[in-house]
Parts: sequence; structure tokens; C-alpha cells
Amino acid sequence: MTFSILIAHYNNFAYFTECYRSILKQTYQNFEVILVDDCSTDGSLEKIRELAVNDPRVKIFKNEQNKGVGFTKRRCAENASGEICGFVDPDDAIVENALERSITEYKDPEIVATHSQFQICDSRLKINRLFPSTKSVKNKNPKFFNINLEVNHFFTFRKSAYDRTSGINADLTSAVDQDLYLKLYETGNFKYIKEPLYLYRLHDKGVSQDQSKKEKLNKNWQTVLQNACERRSISNLYGRRISEIKNLPEFIFKKQNTLISKILKRLS
Repeated sequence: MTFSILIAHYNNFAYFTECYRSILKQTYQNFEVILVDDCSTDGSLEKIRELAVNDPRVKIFKNEQNKGVGFTKRRCAENASGEICGFVDPDDAIVENALERSITEYKDPEIVATHSQFQICDSRLKINRLFPSTKSVKNKNPKFFNINLEVNHFFTFRKSAYDRTSGINADLTSAVDQDLYLKLYETGNFKYIKEPLYLYRLHDKGVSQDQSKKEKLNKNWQTVLQNACERRSISNLYGRRISEIKNLPEFIFKKQNTLISKILKRLS
């Protein structure tokens, strides 16, 4: 199997060198790198091209204009030729056996995606702690919305399963991974790998750490959840009409984290 490592890039060369180094060290070497640049303004695309000039496995594309992360990640997936795909952010890294450990799970034809534990690191990629929320999820549950972030990095998926979905929403500027997870969840079974395969870097310029974008994130997550409910033909949720719920992320979180719901989860 060929593994397509997907990278949506924008102004990140300072951290990309470590990301690329972690890819080159993989114990599983049958891979390609699909990197789409969203019109970087700092000269980093030229540096990346120079860095990978002698590696034919690295395929670099550039958007005609700055389009945002949803459009860029969708284009990454569209250009992938591998049977298995996985996104790696250019400021993060993966452990040496991340590809090998993930790809072994696809011996089971029922598995359409895998997800693992991940380490939260500082700006120098020094490990601080294990992200606590990742865990195995029950498959084929129409009320699974990943509201507690159980599914997270390192996330891999069958390209054939992705092609059965409508693809990543190109209009999203955040909550893009959530959109991908929920769409793929509807196509088959997820497999949890209880090992940290991904190194997530926290730094001042990180998109997920940008407080000014939190309002936009909530709006995008609302859109992702509304679309998921529509695909699953869910018009009412916990006694409320979806159309009447102004903050779906908050509403679902509260309903799925009551004491009773937690007991039921343990018993299921």
C-alpha cells in the first residue's frame, strides 16, 4: 500500500524542516508527500522546493490565490494517489513508526480510518504531556459527533472511503478535521491505536491557539454539526429541533456529558 502524507502549508518553513525530517525517518517508506501551499508570503514555498528537490516522492502544488485551510486540505486529498492517507500539519511531526503502525490496521477490510493518541509539545517540539481525551469510539452510532475530541491525531483513512463522501468542505476556515472525521465515520469502522503517534506543537502562531479566531471556529463547528445531522437525517436531538439550537457544540457537549450519559457509555 502507498501512504499519502497530506500537508496543507502556509508560511511555516521554520517548523516544516522538523516535520519533513520526521517523515523521512519513517520505518514504512512506501509513501508520497502531497503538499499544497496556500500562497505563502514569506518565501517558505521556495525553501521547501529546494529542500525536497531531490525527492520525487514530494509533490508540491500551489493555490492560485489564498483560499484557506478547507480548500487547501480538500485539494491535498484530491491529489493523493495512495490507498491510505493522513494529514500532518507542517508545524507538527510524527513518530518513526506512525505510518507502519497505522497501515497494519487496514488488513481488516471493515476499517476505513484509524486514530491514535498524541503528545502535546512545546514550541521546540519537546513533549509536555499526553492529550487525555483520545479513546476508542463505538462505531455506527448516529449520535457520535466527536464532541469530546475522542478522534484526533494521528488520523489516517482509506482514500476509497473518502471518495464515497462529499469531501472536505472547502469553505471551512476551521473545524476542517472535524468535518473529515464525521464524514468518514459514516462510511465504515474506526480503529483506535492506543499509542502516541503524533507530536502536536503549541506555539504563538498556531491557528488553534489564536484566540481571535475562536468565534469563527464555533461558527464553523456549528456548520459541521448541522451538516452531519442533515446527512444522518436527524431533525431532532435530545428533544430539541436542530433548527432551533443556536449553539450545537455546547448543546451536544452538555447532553453527552451528564452523569447518566457517562454511566450509559460505560455500560455500552
